[in-house]
Amino acid sequence: MRKLKLQVQISVDGFIAGPNGEMDWLIWNWDDALMTYVKELTEPVETILLGRKLAEGFIGAWQSRAENPETADAGAHKMNDSHKIVFSSTLERIEGKNVTLSQGDLVAEVTALKVQTGGDLIAYGGAEFVSSLIKNNLVDDYHLFVNPVALGSGMPIFSNLENRLNLELVKSQAFACGIVVQNYKPATANEG
Repeated sequence: MRKLKLQVQISVDGFIAGPNGEMDWLIWNWDDALMTYVKELTEPVETILLGRKLAEGFIGAWQSRAENPETADAGAHKMNDSHKIVFSSTLERIEGKNVTLSQGDLVAEVTALKVQTGGDLIAYGGAEFVSSLIKNNLVDDYHLFVNPVALGSGMPIFSNLENRLNLELVKSQAFACGIVVQNYKPATANEG
């Protein structure tokens, strides 16, 4: 069975963006150890799952980066060459390399993807999309990149839970750039 991983940057108080979608607080000057962590995390990934809001900037940015000789590294090619599925009930079509639009039931479609053969799946966001994945217990492996900032308010990803979500710590790793990655998996005994 394929595993669905979630990789998101998050504030210490649990937001993945400010109240108006601000992301100017994210740390992007990652050190080599964090870059290695991400490479190892994404190596077995075959398919990227995205919500509409994130996809609108994500797909074009990675495509441009992969096409530019100055920014075309292995990570850019991995993002650009991987199959991407954009989940949206409002889009009629979406452009981009290796992109498919899904307008069906999120739970049914992700569950079907997970039982197919192939490499792992990874989700990056946005907030509403990730919240739906979490609420429906679809995430198998959480990689929360905790940035050293508290926002006070913003876009949370755990606020739509109907029942408590118990997690087991797999590992916690601090990086020189200031990010601490908290890797969790769902606990075997979750309520509801």
